Amino acid sequence: MSAPADALQQDARFMALALALGRRGLGRTWPNPAVGAAIVKDGIIVGRGWTQPGGRPHAEIEALRRAGEAARGATLYVTLEPCSHYGKSPPCADAIIAGGVSRVVSALEDPNPEVAGAGHARLRAAGIAVDIGVGADEARHDHAGHIRRMRDGRPHVILKLAVSADGKAGAPGRKPLAITGEAARDRVHLLRAQSDAIMVGIGTALADDPMLTCRLPGMEKYSPVRVVLDSALRLPPGSRLARSARDVPVWVVTGGEASRAAENALLREGVTVLRAAQSDGRLDLAAVLKLMGARGVTRLMVEGGPTLGAALLAADLIDEAVLFQSSKVVGTDGVDALDGLPLTVLTQSPRLKCVMSEPVGADTRLVFERR
Repeated sequence: MSAPADALQQDARFMALALALGRRGLGRTWPNPAVGAAIVKDGIIVGRGWTQPGGRPHAEIEALRRAGEAARGATLYVTLEPCSHYGKSPPCADAIIAGGVSRVVSALEDPNPEVAGAGHARLRAAGIAVDIGVGADEARHDHAGHIRRMRDGRPHVILKLAVSADGKAGAPGRKPLAITGEAARDRVHLLRAQSDAIMVGIGTALADDPMLTCRLPGMEKYSPVRVVLDSALRLPPGSRLARSARDVPVWVVTGGEASRAAENALLREGVTVLRAAQSDGRLDLAAVLKLMGARGVTRLMVEGGPTLGAALLAADLIDEAVLFQSSKVVGTDGVDALDGLPLTVLTQSPRLKCVMSEPVGADTRLVFERR
């Protein structure tokens, strides 16, 4: 017998709240997923929680703490299966049982092999009713980084591009050019804040001398780890990235033959130098992403440049692309958004589907996701 329509609507409404709560932690909970939870009793929200910075406490523990005795006989809405194993903290499933919750509505089973259904099973064994799948599509989107890392050992890769009306990303001579307006740039900074790490190639690092931090007011502390792919260790110790490495972490990924003297110079500035496999003198991008996954990164934003973006697309390593398109025309001498490739390789890719188009100030934001 199916549940009444009003009960289904209530479940959807409270799961939407849990999902919104979980998104508060994006970019700040890795290597753990950014989970949201809400405890509801007699239609009243008695506890809310989301995974805290660094991954602990978990969302369910926060919601239970806030609900207190009101959790007894209540329903817990959670965006990912409660954990069932002992890690750095006891299992959330045990805390839910001890808290007296009578029903759990879970959006997804956790792909983590240490959980993988065992959390739901433990709750059911304790007599708690468990329903799975409410809000599943949105939860899969929000937990894409965790799911990708568990299944493939690498982060969810988000390529960001700012392009002119004629598909250019820079001025002639690879000179930096402000293509999009302030509203679009604010969106980029928000995307940085929701990412665990941000990656650029050494060409962008040398040409732009960027900071790659989040510069929205009050959100500077949410800046992601900054990653530079630099097979020959050309990043100057005096660059803005290197000089700020003790404030916001910088990881430089290089090859096995790169200069030890250059490495030591960066180490003295507080930069972390990582070595990855190479192929034909270039860093192996699949190996680099596995390295990022091994270090706990679940959401990786790629923000430059045209060579790196094109290489990731060619290797089919882009999971999501966010394209900010301006009405400006740069001209034929401008730098192509994707080195050696037409922009249609992305916009008309059989592997990527446009799921959103919206105005952002005077520009247009297009979002593509892996099919």
